[in-house]
Amino acid sequence: MAAVCEMCGKGPQFGNRISHAHNVTKRRWNVNLQSVKAKVGGGNKKLRICTACLKSGKVVKATPARLMRPHV
Repeated sequence: MAAVCEMCGKGPQFGNRISHAHNVTKRRWNVNLQSVKAKVGGGNKKLRICTACLKSGKVVKATPARLMRPHV
């Protein structure tokens, strides 16, 4: 699976890991993705969303069905 946010399209960043002796090797910073059930269109869908989108409110989380039932 690709490490890409399904909402904003944010992907991994690339750069170098530099040791104390200044040895340079490639490294990758992945996006902090979370699996979230969100309201999309008329229904609920499971999405992989970055935490920046969750914090900013770009995603509306779906309420579980057990919370929608009336209490008896």
